[in-house]
Amino acid sequence: MRTDTSDLTDFVAGLPKVELHVHHVGSATPQTVARLAERHAGATPVPADPQLLAEYFTFTDFAHFIEVYLSVVDLIRDAEDVATLTYDIGAGLAAQSVRYAELTLTPYSSIARGIPAEAYCEAVEDARARVARDHGTELRWCFDIPGEAGVASADVTLETALKHRPDGLVSFGLGGPEAGVPREWFAPHFAAARAAGLRSAPHAGESTGPETIWDALRHLGAERIGHGIAAARDPELMAHLREHDIALEVCPTSNVCTRSVPSLTEHPLPALVAAGVPVTINSDDPPMFSTTLNEEYVVAARLLGLDRAGVAEMARQGVRYAFLDDARKAAILAEIDAYLAAAVR
Repeated sequence: MRTDTSDLTDFVAGLPKVELHVHHVGSATPQTVARLAERHAGATPVPADPQLLAEYFTFTDFAHFIEVYLSVVDLIRDAEDVATLTYDIGAGLAAQSVRYAELTLTPYSSIARGIPAEAYCEAVEDARARVARDHGTELRWCFDIPGEAGVASADVTLETALKHRPDGLVSFGLGGPEAGVPREWFAPHFAAARAAGLRSAPHAGESTGPETIWDALRHLGAERIGHGIAAARDPELMAHLREHDIALEVCPTSNVCTRSVPSLTEHPLPALVAAGVPVTINSDDPPMFSTTLNEEYVVAARLLGLDRAGVAEMARQGVRYAFLDDARKAAILAEIDAYLAAAVR
């Protein structure tokens, strides 16, 4: 059943959901970024005026996005900043009816700026416990290698994951620019992380072509792909993802804002779904892209022509591909079913 999505906003707002692709620093609200920029005035190009941040967060291309993103990363300079940011993100997710989120952290960026690895891990764990206590939302971590910083950053990320492993750590990732950063550089790091029980969830096929996704599968043992939208250009790859049940973490608005896709009307999400590729809907760096997870659900519903039942199924899909135990998955799925049943009465 296809329907106008104008009546879906309220339904989505209360719909129990999970978020599988959202970045830590990229989730800092304009208010938080402005406060930190004011604190570090004179030592950062980031404006301290929240209204000016909208212009600052307008990207010319993917490389410019990375440049701006790293300037915001530089505002996080001590463990207290880390804990405050993490707690605020968790509270914001809870306000969107997110029951579980896998937050992509880049510990190397903070460690390189002088925050000890142990203090970093303690800070995010403290925030995770407080979010669960105060809001009932479960946070888990994906430790992300910043590809632009090379193999040395991967060494630090892996050491932090294995030596200081926080209780909430569930997966290992690779972010940053894809062009000029071969996935195979990091094959030993992913092999070690997977041997330690972490799941593989690298970025691939966002700003480059399908071959980057193939490389993530071959060299990194990817179990989910961050973005992966370039798969739509390769029928063989789409068939492989479908047959091996490897989901894409799709973030529609982000792809347009970083110029990875020309416009929402040209987004490959419908083609991916039509080909049977498993997809989940996520927000990536929501304040930077003036969006939220709730808004991404409405965007996806519009692209796919979904009604309430279809949107609820989209939420179930996220749960199915979460790195979460079966009992907790079943509990969230039951919440979604109950919510839909009440909404259609």
